Amino acid sequence: MSFSYTKKDKLKSKKMIERIFSEGQSVSAYPLRMVYLKLDPQLEHQHKAGVSVSKRHFKRAVDRNQIKRLMREAYRLNKAPFFNNTSSPFAFMILYIGKEIPDFNSVEIKTKQLLDKFSKKELSN
Repeated sequence: MSFSYTKKDKLKSKKMIERIFSEGQSVSAYPLRMVYLKLDPQLEHQHKAGVSVSKRHFKRAVDRNQIKRLMREAYRLNKAPFFNNTSSPFAFMILYIGKEIPDFNSVEIKTKQLLDKFSKKELSN
């Protein structure tokens, strides 16, 4: 798995996002929370991820977009060690639930913790 985050890797389907929130499980490492759903390996061949920031806590779109860029970059850099050995695809929605604008180092550390919790919980089964 490369360090890319291409269009194929992005979660864009509204039906899939609704399904993730209704049927999925979650792990969290404050200020990040990840809701995920295991996909059918015959239909999907890769992991799909999306990010979201609450409009309630960040009124300005500039702030929300900055946080989303940080989250996507941290996910892109840290996904390879966790998903190289998995054969079953997952769909993720990573949510920022904090109230302050973070810096990249803190987002990256929390993303690693989040992916580690996910791998211990789901990939070990």
